[in-house]
Amino acid sequence: MNTKTDTAHDTLAQKDKSGSVISGGHLVAKALKNEGVDTVFTLCGGHIIDIYDGCIDEGIRIVDVRHEQTAAHAADGYARQTGKLGCVVTTAGPGCTNAVTGVATAFRSESPILHIGGQSSLTQHKMGSLQDLPHVDMMTPITKFASGVFSTERVADMVSMAARECFNGAYGPSYLEIPRDVLDREVPIETATIPAAGAYRGSVRSIGDPADIEKLADILVKAEKPAVLFGQQVWASQSHHDAIQFVRDLDIPAYMNGASRGMLPNDDPHHFDRTRRDAFNNADVILIVGTPFDFRMGYGKRISSKATLVQIDQSYNTVGKNRDIDLGLAGDPGAILSAVAQAASGRIDAGARQLRQAWMQELRSIEKTKLEKLMPMFQTDQNPIHPYRLAYEINEFLGDDTIYIGDGGDIVTISAQAVRPRNPGQWMDPGALGSLGVGTGFSMAAKLAHPDKEVVCLYGDGSFGMTAFDMETSQRFGAPYLAIVGNNSHMNQIRYGQIAKYGEERGNIGNKLGDIPFGQFGEMIGGYGEEVREASEIQPALHRAREAIAKTGKCAVVNVWVDPDEYAPGTKAQTMYK
Repeated sequence: MNTKTDTAHDTLAQKDKSGSVISGGHLVAKALKNEGVDTVFTLCGGHIIDIYDGCIDEGIRIVDVRHEQTAAHAADGYARQTGKLGCVVTTAGPGCTNAVTGVATAFRSESPILHIGGQSSLTQHKMGSLQDLPHVDMMTPITKFASGVFSTERVADMVSMAARECFNGAYGPSYLEIPRDVLDREVPIETATIPAAGAYRGSVRSIGDPADIEKLADILVKAEKPAVLFGQQVWASQSHHDAIQFVRDLDIPAYMNGASRGMLPNDDPHHFDRTRRDAFNNADVILIVGTPFDFRMGYGKRISSKATLVQIDQSYNTVGKNRDIDLGLAGDPGAILSAVAQAASGRIDAGARQLRQAWMQELRSIEKTKLEKLMPMFQTDQNPIHPYRLAYEINEFLGDDTIYIGDGGDIVTISAQAVRPRNPGQWMDPGALGSLGVGTGFSMAAKLAHPDKEVVCLYGDGSFGMTAFDMETSQRFGAPYLAIVGNNSHMNQIRYGQIAKYGEERGNIGNKLGDIPFGQFGEMIGGYGEEVREASEIQPALHRAREAIAKTGKCAVVNVWVDPDEYAPGTKAQTMYK
């Protein structure tokens, strides 16, 4: 007799309305509750409504949006902000396909979300039922785990299994398809498999081979010009405290990308952000933590072949992919960094520290020079407004508790030159998939996860048009945020390449948008809206929007008209395709 299991079943039975039987939808909700899910993002459909009924009983918040892409992005954003499992629930057919972009974004960004999708009844299998599609087949390539659920008794068990896979190695999404008759069917509660909270969780704080920890410690102790890059996994695995201690203990200049931006204070002597290429060209040891050698890293080709290259990643598959390395460690970033720091403790003598201080002073001098070169663009009063000026003003506007979200192509690439989040977890962007339209779901999720923090999203006008109507959803659920639109009436990141390749006369084909005064959209949904055409008016407009949000609890849209003929350096070099 398993007393623990029997007790759990008894407790669950007491919570169930019938006291003796339970439906599949209620089993989903109980399992989600046990997996730490407190919010579900969804768009309603007849296939999935029993899950809603269960969520009400379990106290799980249901946030219903206007488009499933937003729901999936919101689940992703919620996972990024909380470190917990995000959850999106969609109906069958178009409900699932509309969510594909959001799930794929989470897949490339290694974000743990569970997508639960509906399906027609098993009794209608292959009969051409409403919204019937091969969802599992479609979702398999963009998830870590995808399966159907074929018995009500196994519903909770399968939810926990899928949730566990989201945290297996590098994080990522899972998909479960649950037919309607499986969800609606009621079974005796004692026949259902209901894993207890955390029952499907093992420790993921692995350091790999201890001998490799010592090897890395030896490499770093002997280094004169080391450098480290911290990627998405460092924040996602909540390893940022270990990473901060690591660079301070070993005196290593640190660079951050993705969600790890803001991990170190901007005035920390180990924080660097404009000299990564200089460091990678001249360092004798380079440590890459939690980010792959993908297009953002030039597939590893932008790193000097003369340096000793070490890679730490949650996924064994990523270590050494696209670029040969000297040492690779697969495991938890924080656990490995902490173990290495401990192994190197007390072994760096005064002379070695002086060399590292000189190395960081050298990089700091280059950073200062590069910033000075940017300042004329950051502070220009040109009209139309230079997008660099907009990015600079946004950075000046951010507070210590502001979460910044970028949603767009060229405008967001430019913002990365200026915007510096003040604290960990306060930068979100589309990630490696380059998805436009993430901003609304991310902003909603960030505000719901942190109601006391300010949320600011910079959109391109193209990306704003994709998902903006769900600003009303965010507002409806008490999660107002500030949307800033860098409006150049084009899809500019693509436009530049077309002009360069085909000439001016064909440069606007397929990328020219209408001149839309998006400030009126803020007013239309009952919030605040403003148009800005002069650089000197950006900062006052942002402050008026902040005050309006605080006063009304509604969203605000500040539409800033920027020069369509200014581009980010990466756009001009077309580095995303190289």
